[in-house]
Amino acid sequence: MRSRNGNNTSSFSAFISICLCFLYSSASLLADEYFISYRYSTHNAALSYEELYISKAMTKCQGTPTSQKLLLENNTSAPFQFLIKKNSEQFIDYLHKIGMHITYTNTTHNNKSQTSTRLTFQTRCFKVDFNDNFVTIAPLK
Repeated sequence: MRSRNGNNTSSFSAFISICLCFLYSSASLLADEYFISYRYSTHNAALSYEELYISKAMTKCQGTPTSQKLLLENNTSAPFQFLIKKNSEQFIDYLHKIGMHITYTNTTHNNKSQTSTRLTFQTRCFKVDFNDNFVTIAPLK
């Protein structure tokens, strides 16, 4: 529609807004951000608790991806959580390399020794890029 001065302002602004929405949605399909944390506890050398938390970030995380990246093969269009469960051992090893907080206690009562170990990976934001056959995971700093 033309305005009184002859310019096509309304149709041009609608076209720009549609293009921006398309660019934003296509970029979000290729790269997402997730909050990930991990806890692992043992009691007398037996696993007592293990939990991996994965949550998609509702707002954009601040920071840039670090050089410590993990590359996983992705031949399906399954969700990110399923991909991590499928490659859990490799992903947990990756979290160990990034840095875990370890708490160890050893108590002795009446000549009976009890030990407990707790490994904790604090909640951190990760950038996840989905390519054709691979997923690249990198923590943000």
